[in-house]
Amino acid sequence: MQVAVSAFYAGLLGVLLLVLSYRVSMYRRRHGISLGDGGRKDLHAAIRVQGNFVEYVPTALILLILVDLSGWPPGVAHGLGAALFLGRVLHAQGLTSNPDGKSFGRLTGILLTWLMLLVSSVLLVVGAVGDF
Repeated sequence: MQVAVSAFYAGLLGVLLLVLSYRVSMYRRRHGISLGDGGRKDLHAAIRVQGNFVEYVPTALILLILVDLSGWPPGVAHGLGAALFLGRVLHAQGLTSNPDGKSFGRLTGILLTWLMLLVSSVLLVVGAVGDF
C-alpha cells in the first residue's frame, strides 16, 4: 500500500491547520477574548477560516488517501492534493483580506475544494463500479 502522495499533502495541510490555529490564538490574545469572537470581525474571520478548514479537510484527505490506494496514477493524486491545498490557502487568504465576505480568494478557494471533492468522489465510484 503506497500513500506517499496523500501523506505529503496531509503533512502540508497539518502545518496549515497549525498556522490557522495560531492565528486564532494570537487574535484572542491581542483582544483579550477567550471564548467567542467578542464582536471582533478579524477574530470572527480567523475562527471561520479555521472552522471551514476543519469542516472540509478531513473528508477530503480520506478521499485523497483512497484515490492514492485505488491505483490511480500518482499525478492524479498530486493534482487533487494540490487543488485541495491551494484551495485552502486561497480561502484563508481571501476571507482574511475581506472579513465581510466576498473575495476572489474565498470564492476560488472553495471552488477548488469542491472540485477536489467532486473529482475524488467520481474517481472512487468509477473505480469501484469498474471492479464489479
